Amino acid sequence: MKYFLIVLSLLFVSIAGAAEVDTKNSEFDWYASKVTGDHYGKVILGESTLIEKNGKVVGGEFIMDMTTFTVENIDSPKYEKKFLNHMKSDDFFDVAKYPIATLKINKIDGTNVEGDLTIKNKTNPINFTMVQHGDLVTGKMKFDRTKYDIIYNSGNFFKDLGDKMIHDEVILTFNVKIIES
Repeated sequence: MKYFLIVLSLLFVSIAGAAEVDTKNSEFDWYASKVTGDHYGKVILGESTLIEKNGKVVGGEFIMDMTTFTVENIDSPKYEKKFLNHMKSDDFFDVAKYPIATLKINKIDGTNVEGDLTIKNKTNPINFTMVQHGDLVTGKMKFDRTKYDIIYNSGNFFKDLGDKMIHDEVILTFNVKIIES
């Protein structure tokens, strides 16, 4: 039985192989909103892999380096720094304690993907869309930040916030470039 499992594992590796992700030319963009407006920016990918079978992505894992979290719609360097420090604090992503977030692809059916999103060591299932165009993989997902213990100024947890309320939904879009082997 042991040898059967080893042979089966080797067969799977020969049929489906790891594809290298070009992290320099790949990006994850985030978007979040509050009552009085919105913010958006980027998170840089760390070491990430995709599993391909016959040139099609069938699985993989993206590692997001939360220390690289940026905001792109604040013009003042002073307010940009203040915003980023707050987003990296324990009110939000607690980057000192949880420097990475991961998105694992478990199943792909056409453009529908089932996966697991892990933020602050909290893992929740996520469904999203993903399309592959040759060596470019694009996707879009929405998640509820409160499922990851990010409840700061959430209207579902705090009352009478007025214009200080931050919406719970966060949108991530990605463009991931595969290095052709």
